[in-house]
Amino acid sequence: MIKQEIKDKDLLEHLGKIHKDEMTMFIMAEGSFRGAFFNGTRLVNQMRVQHNLGILETMILGQAMLCAAMLIPTMKGREHLTFRYDTNGPAAGFSVEADSTGYVRGFLLQDRIPIEKPLENWDLSPFFGEGTLTISRIGEGMKAPQVGTVEIMYKNIAKDLAWYFLQSEQIHTAFNTSIQFDKEGRVIGAGGMFLQHVPGAGGKSRISAQTENSGAEDKKESEEDLIRRAENAFKAMPSIGKWFADGGDMEDVIYGLFREFNPTAVLNRDVIFDCPCSEETFAEHIRHLPKAELEDIIANDPDPLEVICHCCGSKYQISKSMLK
Repeated sequence: MIKQEIKDKDLLEHLGKIHKDEMTMFIMAEGSFRGAFFNGTRLVNQMRVQHNLGILETMILGQAMLCAAMLIPTMKGREHLTFRYDTNGPAAGFSVEADSTGYVRGFLLQDRIPIEKPLENWDLSPFFGEGTLTISRIGEGMKAPQVGTVEIMYKNIAKDLAWYFLQSEQIHTAFNTSIQFDKEGRVIGAGGMFLQHVPGAGGKSRISAQTENSGAEDKKESEEDLIRRAENAFKAMPSIGKWFADGGDMEDVIYGLFREFNPTAVLNRDVIFDCPCSEETFAEHIRHLPKAELEDIIANDPDPLEVICHCCGSKYQISKSMLK
């Protein structure tokens, strides 16, 4: 990837004052839940400058990127994932990717979203129509990806992603994303949280242990009560974008919101906006075009060829000498 510079000095100064981009993964209720809290302020700013996005486009693709980042904790071993949203609304949708090595990338299906009047709030549902949400996973050694698709239910990226997990995997999951803009329209805070119930994982929850001898029905009710209380705690989360814009600490939220569930941070890791594209990668793709098509490019197209990576916006100049 050709990394574009963030040139706004005031924004750079602000970014230098807040905590670095980092994801904290945690477990709680004796392993009955796993979660992740992610400061993605620099990631969203890098995404924005790479694709040269406006405010609305930044909000939509930024939320998608934050959700993709929070899917990394669900990966097993070496894995790559694509999260795609296809709708018949003005925004059309997006395609974003996350890799277990810690990078995310992606693009909007409609990179200049038409609007009829100035935005009055951050309700994005008017820009999404009917459509589908698809997640495709491919792990090391797999010959074909595992693909799951559900119909869009809420026209809300985070809620529809949680709906996907409930429908396709029967797992209670929650996502929360937030992006904070200043009066000049700059992104001064961005982040997200992921929480997922892990049936049968780890030890017994406190509630389950208390009812060990109360029968199967009581155990089921206690598990449902545990999930309900965790969901209520999750809903009490402050605006994540504003929290990071104000310099808030991740552990304060994790250990504050979920204190009754005894959360434990288990891993901190970096997640960045990045792309493995390169000049040589694109030249190799062109060299493998059908012979007649390649010969036509060499004979008739300008030299050098300009190639743009749709996943990160990088522009490459490919000389014809590289194709022979």
